[in-house]
Amino acid sequence: MTRDVSQKQETGERPDLEHLDAAISHVDQLVSSGGIASGAAKGLLYSLIETLGTLVGDPDLPEHARSGYEGLLETARELRIKLEH
Repeated sequence: MTRDVSQKQETGERPDLEHLDAAISHVDQLVSSGGIASGAAKGLLYSLIETLGTLVGDPDLPEHARSGYEGLLETARELRIKLEH
């Protein structure tokens, strides 16, 4: 049985890197296909960027995990810039 993200947050566990990557990829696919309004995509990206920024700033985060979250943060920022043009 798997626990959902809200249960992980209650216990202080970090969200899985794969789930955050999937969320960014999904937003990118929706933007590319025109399946989401620009404002909605920006809102989702804002939330993802804030979450990733918090994770990257966690002093207890192991360095190997930090680099993965930093990569996703950069990807999300690039997508946000793409939406602004």
